[in-house]
Amino acid sequence: MAIYAIGDLHLPGHQEKPMNVFGDHWDRHFDVIRENWLSMVAPEDVVLIPGDISWAMQLSEARDDLMQIAALPGRKLLLRGNHDYWWNSISKVRALLPENMYAIQNDALALDGVVYCGTRGWNIPGEGQPADPQDVKIFQRELLRLEMSLQQAEKLATDFVTGLLAKMGVEGQVKTLPQDKDLLSTPFTEILERHGVRTVVFGHLHGAGIKVGFEGLLRGVEYHLVSCDALHFSLRRIEKVFPQELK
Repeated sequence: MAIYAIGDLHLPGHQEKPMNVFGDHWDRHFDVIRENWLSMVAPEDVVLIPGDISWAMQLSEARDDLMQIAALPGRKLLLRGNHDYWWNSISKVRALLPENMYAIQNDALALDGVVYCGTRGWNIPGEGQPADPQDVKIFQRELLRLEMSLQQAEKLATDFVTGLLAKMGVEGQVKTLPQDKDLLSTPFTEILERHGVRTVVFGHLHGAGIKVGFEGLLRGVEYHLVSCDALHFSLRRIEKVFPQELK
């Protein structure tokens, strides 16, 4: 089993949302993703999709996009992004998804000894300017959701052999994750480190933002930026990060 990740598919969801308005490299981008996916992913593999899946406004409008993803090989794990307005009821989303396609929200999932969890994330309020009360509210809520998800992950990781090998799936907003090793910790990174998270995949950053997204090892956590345009519309293979005692 291999683990792959790709985020920010931005499928149309029956909306007039041509992605090539952001550059010619987005032209027919899902065709390129599909071709790469088919050449890389086997049925037993896991593909992490951390948010911004479809421009749809309603679940019924997102159905065709979700079925396009479902038709591709591998077991897919979905996380809600800030543009996934169609994702309102987790029970309805899960009821729509076919076998081997999973949605994570305020909980965790264990597959083949790897535990996956995550949350949407949000911008750090203020940053030198007066904090917007709504941003503060959303930010605090996302911190709680991440904490809840990690607590659920730890409940699934009690067995030493099939224990907590990696936890993946935080969709990092622009300032949620560190962009430079010299930056101070954020409340999100502090939670990740406290719970022993070893691997994080995140998206959201596009264009010039890709250059400021931090990737690499930071205080024991490996960060991967997997916005599809950052990956040139391919998939990133995520190597498992094992606790030293399990190697």
